[in-house]
Amino acid sequence: MPDNRRSRSSRGGGGEAPKPKPKRRRGRRGRSFLGGLFYWGFVAGIWGVIGLAALIAFYATKLPPIDQLSVPKRPPNIAILASDGSLLANRGETGGRTVTLKELPPYLPKAFIAIEDRRFYSHYGVDPIGVTRALVRNVASRGGGVQGGSTLTQQLAKNLFLTQERTASRKIQEAILSVWLERAYSKDQILELYLNRVYFGSGAYGVEAASQKYFGKSARAVTLSEAAILAGLVQAPSRLAPNRNPEAAQARAELVLQAMAREGYADAKSVKVAIEKPAEAVRPAGAGSSNYAADYVMDVLDDFIGRIDGDITVQTTIEPALQSAAERIINEELNARGAKLNVSQGAIVAMTPDGGVRALVGGRNYSESQFNRAVAARRQPGSAFKPFVYLAALEAGLTPETLREDGPVNIRGWRPENFSRRYSGAVPLAKALALSLNTVAVKLGQEVGPKNVVRVAQRLGIHSPLQPNASLPLGTSEVSPLELVAAYAPFANGGAGVIPYIVVRVKSADGKTIYNRGSGVGPGRVVEPDKVAMMNAMMRETLTAGTARKAELPGWDAAGKTGTTQDFRDAWFVGYTARLVAGVWFGNDDNAPTRKVGGSGLPVDAWSKFMRAAHQNVPPVPLPGGRYQIAPVDGAPSDESPVAQLAPVPPAAMTDRVRVIPQERGILERLFGG
Repeated sequence: MPDNRRSRSSRGGGGEAPKPKPKRRRGRRGRSFLGGLFYWGFVAGIWGVIGLAALIAFYATKLPPIDQLSVPKRPPNIAILASDGSLLANRGETGGRTVTLKELPPYLPKAFIAIEDRRFYSHYGVDPIGVTRALVRNVASRGGGVQGGSTLTQQLAKNLFLTQERTASRKIQEAILSVWLERAYSKDQILELYLNRVYFGSGAYGVEAASQKYFGKSARAVTLSEAAILAGLVQAPSRLAPNRNPEAAQARAELVLQAMAREGYADAKSVKVAIEKPAEAVRPAGAGSSNYAADYVMDVLDDFIGRIDGDITVQTTIEPALQSAAERIINEELNARGAKLNVSQGAIVAMTPDGGVRALVGGRNYSESQFNRAVAARRQPGSAFKPFVYLAALEAGLTPETLREDGPVNIRGWRPENFSRRYSGAVPLAKALALSLNTVAVKLGQEVGPKNVVRVAQRLGIHSPLQPNASLPLGTSEVSPLELVAAYAPFANGGAGVIPYIVVRVKSADGKTIYNRGSGVGPGRVVEPDKVAMMNAMMRETLTAGTARKAELPGWDAAGKTGTTQDFRDAWFVGYTARLVAGVWFGNDDNAPTRKVGGSGLPVDAWSKFMRAAHQNVPPVPLPGGRYQIAPVDGAPSDESPVAQLAPVPPAAMTDRVRVIPQERGILERLFGG
């Protein structure tokens, strides 16, 4: 019987039959597939890295060389302070000064870290974990809101170097710059830069500007609830502004507070209190008149310090109490009687006798009109210009007791008249000025010469162009309130000319003094003491028996002059004591006539209220020059109404001069003839 094992062996080729290998072949194919997948994945990864590196390198070439990169300077801020050190306004592109981390309460920067970048101190500019977390949450939200993955460093890089466009190229450049920032600066330096550069809406860049804008205080003094509002605001400044959308701002602030609690930046009790007592944005108080003063500071600042390279602090002469009183009084008068009298605007300038501006209100409401009427407006002063005519007459040898004829005047067809259309005959100059008699002023102007009147006015501080014509004594050449008030100052200080000033001191951010106003700045003596005494005596009569009787200040020696222009377009009163010189103007920007508002009306009322507030609890001081004695002024007051200017002045009569009472001609008349 055949051996079956041998037979099978011989069929297999003479040896032991091989074992079946189907399963072994299947395992090799599986391992080959996984190996290939790993291999090609690795290759793809390598090429991906190469591609990413190439992409990064490409967009890096669009940036300045790394070794030339530097953080651009923050636009300088000008902090304008009142005389007591309180903030009047910030000027500059940022809206607030730079602050350091050590100045801020610890919870303020931590609020930003908690809500914007909780891994700030552990990443290297770009946070892959944060990006992944944001991506997952965005996918899970299914359109319920998009969460960004940018770090604080990336946000800073964008603000410093890039535009706000949302593109892949910008994100790559942002990442490159973020890594550079992390290598070049410490974490605290980056955080400080961020807090001073991030935008908070409403023109506020940085936490200091935002805190002043929304809470009316320095960032150094914000509460926890206010810090949460600020930290939440940067996500969407226009939508989350607490002064426009307080509900949304508070909802976001609660998220910030909860994040702070989770990160251990605030305890549960403090968070609970902050949520229960949410921060409220401040509303602008009053009409914002301090901005008129701030604008004037900016107008003159360049003359003192030139180019501004960093944050500065400007100390001014403005007294907050007087500034507030001036603003309030202008608005009270206009609100009460403006519509009825067709008066829409007003201005006040008040300065010390040496020219230091204590209050400056350039209009009814700064938010509605930024035009500074106190400084930039040129208006006819009317009879408020007459003191310069009378001073020229005194300097020509006349006295307050000198008689001049109050009677008809005819200068080649121009016939100025008094408001009453009546004449008093021979009157002393003191009475003529107190009652604002137009005819006497015109005659005096002709007697001393219009050019001499111009010289006197310019010597005292009028810098606007003055036309030396026959109507000049009636205030037909335009001036600004600021220069008119400054030109009255020599009467209040004993005869010294003044240059109005508002800037006292300028300091840099490190406390270095850049400018300091010295004493004795000014043109020196412009009026002799005896003439000061005479002028004060005459203008004192304006308040006691003349056109400004309502302006008398109880207990104080005061003087001044009213003014009204043609068709009642402008109404003025400029008055002074030995402590303060103040001028008030009312009118309309379009030069429309008012309803018979004269200088003895609204301006005198506003001036009296302001000056009484300014002199409250201040010991009275007499005007310089002593009490020059003149005969009492009698008779009913005559307004300085513009009726005298109804008829135009013929060109040929502009420089003509009329000889008036030749027995007492002025010195220029005697020298050069009539």
